[in-house]
Amino acid sequence: MTRYIQGSDRSQVTLLPECLDDYIDENNPVRVVDVLVDELDLTGLGFERVVPAITGRPGYHPAVLLKLYLYGYFNRIQSSRRLEREAQRNVELMWLTGRLAPDFKTIADFRRDNGVGIRNVCRRFVAMCRQLKLLSQVVCTNGESQRNHL
Repeated sequence: MTRYIQGSDRSQVTLLPECLDDYIDENNPVRVVDVLVDELDLTGLGFERVVPAITGRPGYHPAVLLKLYLYGYFNRIQSSRRLEREAQRNVELMWLTGRLAPDFKTIADFRRDNGVGIRNVCRRFVAMCRQLKLLSQVVCTNGESQRNHL
């Protein structure tokens, strides 16, 4: 195999960047998801468990699960099992969630229990895109319906 491009030895110690932020470019869309969710009033939008219970095992903050859900939506990852796997191996998701990797059941329960809140966030996002003139109106060939496109 001397005439092929060779990979590195897997047991070789390397000096990688020490923080996840070094892996995420400043123009990466995942940063928009992070800022968007951090600026939302989750209680006002209809999310459950924004205020943690005093007793019992601590849960994931709804903002973390919403970031994970939105990342999956924007990257066409709908399955909660696939989102669980991606959170364990995808550097963007590690950065976005602070290296938290909820299991698929937690992700599915969040989606089921917070449908109203998720729809409200989507409405707010579309309104923000319209305000920033990031959406354009496209008329279908039959002239009947219009859709928003980024």
